[in-house]
Amino acid sequence: MTQTHDNTISRKGKHLSYSERCQISVLKKENYSNRQVAKVLGRVPQTINNEIARGTITQLKRQTQNEKVYDTYYSVYDADAGQAFYEKQRLNCGRRPKWANTDAFIDWADDKMLNEKWSPDVVVGFAKKYELFDFAIIPGTTTLYQWIDRGVMKTKNMDLFEKLSRKIKAVRTGHRPNKRVLGTSIEERPEAIGTRKTFGHWEIDTVVGNRIKSDAVLLTLAERQTRFEAILKLAGKDAESVGQAVQSLRERAGDNFGQLFKTVTSDNGSEFAELHDALQDVADVYFSHPYASWERGTSENQHKLIRRFIPKGSPIGNVSENQILRIQRWMNDYPRKILGYATPHDTFVQAFRQERLAV
Repeated sequence: MTQTHDNTISRKGKHLSYSERCQISVLKKENYSNRQVAKVLGRVPQTINNEIARGTITQLKRQTQNEKVYDTYYSVYDADAGQAFYEKQRLNCGRRPKWANTDAFIDWADDKMLNEKWSPDVVVGFAKKYELFDFAIIPGTTTLYQWIDRGVMKTKNMDLFEKLSRKIKAVRTGHRPNKRVLGTSIEERPEAIGTRKTFGHWEIDTVVGNRIKSDAVLLTLAERQTRFEAILKLAGKDAESVGQAVQSLRERAGDNFGQLFKTVTSDNGSEFAELHDALQDVADVYFSHPYASWERGTSENQHKLIRRFIPKGSPIGNVSENQILRIQRWMNDYPRKILGYATPHDTFVQAFRQERLAV
């Protein structure tokens, strides 16, 4: 006869043993409730509930009567099934983190972040898209940031330009009117341009160095759909220098200029005072509202990438043309999440080919 008195000391926090599972099996066959089984074993009722749910199996009972076979299925708790489930689960306990399995991804990721200045998100997204590693060893973006915080990587937070420089800015409403508008307002720009679904719409801006009047500046042009970037070094921040740079672009593009540049959006800086005249025969020029940099968000985000190489306050006059070309090439070969981790260069070439075929 089964022992009905509770003489077992409660083992709180301890896993059920195989002998206890056998005892559960016997008690359930004698129609003990889960709560009664828990009382006999000195366990919490929920522990018994969970164990019975995991160790219950379906069995077949076959009977023959009057030359007919009758099959009956019923559920019963089985100690061996419960033990097998427990042992399988134990295999995953205390498993090694992804970074401990291999150095392949970590070494590659460190190289991209330290030497090629990729962000953690681009590292993860690019590796997954092109299946560079087994997915089991590629972490998520949040996990990669955690690895950096914990010192798993050679990369440190100080190496992540965006993480250190990111600031939350207050949202401003309305526009400050105390600055003249140089031409057609962005309000008149076709809404389709804002969707980025069509090719050939650019944003133009300048990047300054140490703000000394004699220092050189960078003229940047960003294609809105593909994020392709063109960077030109100017002798100064004035309308004449911008005009000469635009003319050089027209000469280099030749007959393709009209297909490449359909519209250009600028701010109201005095250096763009002659931009409309320089492009009036080939491209529409629109000017954003004064003090509304968010209306040219592509340029603003592109400038953050340039600042990885040319920090604010650094004289641009000391930056060589070759270095500027290398920065431009890096930006156009840098995979972007917004492009499905494709590069602006590849996306630009594909879009331009489609544009030519459509003509």
